[in-house]
Amino acid sequence: MKLKRAKAYKKLLHQYELNFGFREPYQVLLDSQVLQDAYKFKIDLVGRLEKLLQGKVKPMITTCDMRHLYLAKPKNETLILQAKEYERRRCGHHELETPLSSLECLSSVVDPKGSHTNKNRYIVASNEREVRVHMRRIAGVPLIYISKSVVLMEPMANATEQLREQEEKSKFKQGLKGQRKPDAGEKRKRDGEEGEGEQSITGEPTEDARAQKKKRQKGPKGPNPLSVKKTKKEQDVPPSGSTKKAKSSEAKESHPTDAPAETIPDDEGAGPRKRKRKHKPKGVAAAEEGDAASP
Repeated sequence: MKLKRAKAYKKLLHQYELNFGFREPYQVLLDSQVLQDAYKFKIDLVGRLEKLLQGKVKPMITTCDMRHLYLAKPKNETLILQAKEYERRRCGHHELETPLSSLECLSSVVDPKGSHTNKNRYIVASNEREVRVHMRRIAGVPLIYISKSVVLMEPMANATEQLREQEEKSKFKQGLKGQRKPDAGEKRKRDGEEGEGEQSITGEPTEDARAQKKKRQKGPKGPNPLSVKKTKKEQDVPPSGSTKKAKSSEAKESHPTDAPAETIPDDEGAGPRKRKRKHKPKGVAAAEEGDAASP
């Protein structure tokens, strides 16, 4: 198988895994026609399927297709022995006298309720054109066929593509709804008011905010440690009242009360006031001197 084709098949199968839940080992339903063509072209069908799907394969065959191999003319015993090694998928048509066609049998197995969905995640390998046309109408059915001794896989059908796009749109909408969480409407917490601004989308405080608020209301709030100043020792800084008394006592010692009135200072910290001498007029002073000189 070419590298380009292998990459395309890997990408296609990855889409089936993401959107429809396919997983290993892959359940491959084989009809009688594809087994006969594989034997005709001498193809190891199981090995080719594992190489194409790049994983383990569980080949399965229905009871009706097994009966087709028994009724084939000429009868191929080697092919019957090979088909017996595959897992038998019971379709419930074994009680009928003649087996149903591959189209009717496979459609009843893949889509038993007619809901156009591949609930059991079957991969259908068929070389009948009618079977592949019908399976394209069922969403999520990978189709495999043999063309000129080459095992090929059909691209994704329109029904499968439409269902895949619908699922992707629904997932995208769910993702947008899931982004809006209850915590998105909460306000930011402030440094000193943690939990007070928490609110739900309806505007009411959340349970966590209420619990934090109750815990914080147990005791009184302490002062801000940055605004509290350290207290100074009493020996270094005496109280304000003692300083005034000390100053008044010093003033009394330097200026006692027994001193004459002229020397008492008017204000604290000022020196003694000097007595001014009054001078008499010149005429009065001369008359007093003349009286003192006469006998």
